[in-house]
Formats: sequence, C-alpha cells, structure tokens
Amino acid sequence: MEFRQLGTTGLTVSEIGFGAWGIGASIWIGADEDESVAALHRAIELGVNFVDTARGYGESERIVGGVLRDHPEVHVATKVPPKNGVWPAPGGLHPDQTFPGDHIRRSLETSLAASGLEAFDLLQLHVWSDEWVGRGDWLETIADLRQEGKIRFFGVSVNDYQPENALDLVRSGTVDTVQVIDNVWHQQPQEQLLPACAEHGVGVIVRVALDEGGLTGRITAGSTFPDGDFRNTYFGGDRAAQVERHVADLVGDLGISTDQLPDLALRHVLDHPAVSTVIAGMRTVRNVERNAATSDGRRLTDAQRDVIRRHRWERNFYQPADA
Repeated sequence: MEFRQLGTTGLTVSEIGFGAWGIGASIWIGADEDESVAALHRAIELGVNFVDTARGYGESERIVGGVLRDHPEVHVATKVPPKNGVWPAPGGLHPDQTFPGDHIRRSLETSLAASGLEAFDLLQLHVWSDEWVGRGDWLETIADLRQEGKIRFFGVSVNDYQPENALDLVRSGTVDTVQVIDNVWHQQPQEQLLPACAEHGVGVIVRVALDEGGLTGRITAGSTFPDGDFRNTYFGGDRAAQVERHVADLVGDLGISTDQLPDLALRHVLDHPAVSTVIAGMRTVRNVERNAATSDGRRLTDAQRDVIRRHRWERNFYQPADA
C-alpha cells in the first residue's frame, strides 16, 4: 500500500481508502454485516488506514466503530447531514437552514455514541454551497469541537458534479479537506478544484471513482437492482445501456479487458498529485483485495492518459440519462 499526505493536516493516509456507505445497508441494498466486518478487517491488514462513513449511512457508523475501536492507527471520517435533509444543497439557502451550529454538535454527538469512538479524525458537512462562506455559526462550532478534542480536522463533501461550488471555501483557508466525485467520465474537478486544493494545501478525498459500479464493466442494459436501491435512479432510463456502450468503447481504445477496467479507473484518479486518497466502496473481501492491489506505485502511461481524456462523459446530478 502506498501512502500520501492529507493536505496539510499532517495525517498520512493510504491511497485506497474504505468507503463505508454500502456496508450500512441504507440505500445500498444487500449488505451483509458479517461480510462487511470481514472486509474492514482485511482492508486494515492490507494497509488501508482511512475509513469514510456518515451519520446518514444507516448502520455504517456502528459497524465501523465496532472494528476500529481496536485500531487507533486507522483514521476515521464521518459526515453531518444537512438539517433540511436536502441533497444536493440548492442555491439561495442560509447555512442556518442546513448546518446551524447546534445541529452539527447534535449530529456529531450521535455519531460518537453510535460508533463508540472518543473522537473523529475528520468531520465533514455532507453537502456544501459556497454561498455559506463567512455566514452562519457553523465555523465557530467546528472550532469549538476541535478545542474540545471531539474532532481533529474539518472538511466538506462537495455537491455531486458541482466541483466549482467549493472553490471559495478552499481559497478561504477554513477547510482541511474536500470530498469530491472524480472519475474517468467526470473529469471536471481536474480543471479548477484540484489545482486550487494543491495551491492551498487542502486534502482531496475522491468518491465514486468507479461510477457506482459503472466503471466495473458489470453494468449492462439488462442490469436490475433491488427495490429501494438508489442505483435504480442512478442508472435509470437509458443510462445503463449508455454505460455499457461507453465502457465497450473505452476498453477497446485502451486495449484492455473489462476485468482490468476497475484498476485503470482507480489509477486514473490517483494519477493526479492533488488527490490524497480514493474511498472505494468495498462490501466484500474480494473487492478489498482487488482495490488495494491498485496501490502499487505504478502510474498510467501517457498513451492511457490520452485515451481516458478523450472518453470524458460529463453528467449533472442524477440528470436524466438521455440529457
């Protein structure tokens, strides 16, 4: 396992982090707790030392805490959901409607109780709007929680497919990390956000590097998901068929098999020096071993970078598939 600095926090984190949304069985249907626990243990054995969970991830905080209470060397991040329960954050709201200080504090206390941990290394706001910079009492509350030793660092999870909506925050010097979608299809963060993070010493946590499964080669026009699973929306309409076609074109141009695609997709994210860690969702030991193997120090070739650049395929937040 290779390691990188998490911005200027002083934390050294594994290139491959553990994304713990799926193990909580909230709107990812089908997680098995025993299997999830085994996956977490295997990840730690392989050198993974960064785990990302959230108050809104069902049972995830409890499961994560149950394992990591015995592994203080592993860094744990969680998130505060917006008080109004709206994802992504729409424009025109005051932060008192989404992240008032008392709501942040209550959420953190609930997360600490659920996990059994004494503190979190990183507390993130689960949505963000740059309209909130310099407004509300959220930053004062974050400072108080740091002083109390309940959190070490502060970050935000950038609205899906809106990377420029955190530039003002990054430039303000008040945030330690940002979490953002970055993958083969969605290359927009590399234009402005990642360079800004590098300039201002902000750590970058990448999520959805495998497009919720779309970059594993397993999503086809005939793919189906359990009732209540968010992928019914994410790959709704004609999106699954489009993914299948785009993947076929991509692997053809790269000259690789479909089985090799997840590895190349993770390497694409890690190819950018501003990225600190990529939190892959890993609900099974098999997935842990596959993803952890990507962190071996090898990087993309110039030819691979050129091909991937040409296959950029941007989407907006859950935009209809034919848009």
